[in-house]
Amino acid sequence: MSANDVPEITEEEFARMTREEKARHGAALDGVDLVEYGERYVPGSPADKHAERSVAKWFLLTALFGAAFVVIFIVWPAGYKDAYSGDDQIIYALYTPLIGLTLGLALLCFGIGIIALAKKIAPHEVAVQQRHQGMSDEVSRQTLGAEVMDTVDKMGMVKRRSAIKGSLALAGGVVGIAAAVPILGGLIKNPWEKGDQSDLWVTPWAPAADGTKVRMAQVDGTPVRPEDIPAGSLTTVFPGVPGGAKASDAAVMLFRLRSDATVMIRDGQDGFEYGDIYAYSKICTHVGCPVSLYEQQTGRILCPCHQSQFDVFDGARPVFGPATRPLPQLHIGIDDEGYLIAESDFIEPVGPGFWESNQGSRPWGSHPKGSES
Repeated sequence: MSANDVPEITEEEFARMTREEKARHGAALDGVDLVEYGERYVPGSPADKHAERSVAKWFLLTALFGAAFVVIFIVWPAGYKDAYSGDDQIIYALYTPLIGLTLGLALLCFGIGIIALAKKIAPHEVAVQQRHQGMSDEVSRQTLGAEVMDTVDKMGMVKRRSAIKGSLALAGGVVGIAAAVPILGGLIKNPWEKGDQSDLWVTPWAPAADGTKVRMAQVDGTPVRPEDIPAGSLTTVFPGVPGGAKASDAAVMLFRLRSDATVMIRDGQDGFEYGDIYAYSKICTHVGCPVSLYEQQTGRILCPCHQSQFDVFDGARPVFGPATRPLPQLHIGIDDEGYLIAESDFIEPVGPGFWESNQGSRPWGSHPKGSES
């Protein structure tokens, strides 16, 4: 049937139509012939109730997994534990898989529930449609609204289906909360509860409580001596403490500059180097990517993520790209056995800036090595 074959009706006839008649008339105006159209089951029949329960269970599972995600995100211990921490390490290792699993299952169950709602609750319909062009008239637009509401009526979503409506509302609410929790996580967990020793202020390079200074080590824990570093090279080192190689803020680049290089020292950081060896944080001050490329002749340190460049001959000052702050320098020396150590922690936070950070509070200034700052 085409739209031209639909008989015209008066306003009085249109006003007397039921919602289903309007829906069928609207479909006909759009060139749609509803061959079969109606509720899938007799309302209140065992089959109808079974279909409702089978849909509601998916939304209840959505709510269950979504609530589990929220609880795990907030309560589960997420602080790093190394392989020697026993059961604590297992608990830590499960954190990321569990939040991924619970959120994924919540979204999966929600999607299955929507599909089940369409297949088991929405009206059964077999339609043949003729294509048409151009904007629909006012009657067609009103009848479209009637079609939508008639579908809702036949699904029983207004006067019946309390189990589906309740479970759908619960599932939608919990999924919404699950989506908001990661954004509001900073308000749930206080990053400053440790005061001056909060994680954003300190790194594993800080000396131990008894004053023992931290050695520089390779990824396998082997301590590093100055003679292990060839002239003109870059070596990545980590704190020689348990878990040091896994700490996200601890990776440091050791540069052994050639003795004939002209080096500028950042104001206030005289003596931070040991001879021709300089130590800078490997964490880019733009968005925290690992800075890992070094051009020896120009002294450029390159971050591969967004191409920020830092000048190792001038206090790791940014000279290109989006980074606006220099890489923090670590004060280094050697211990009684000749191994390289960190004399202190970084004097400024490493990585990207944050609201409370004092990065950038000092105006930039540098001077030739060996001269007055």
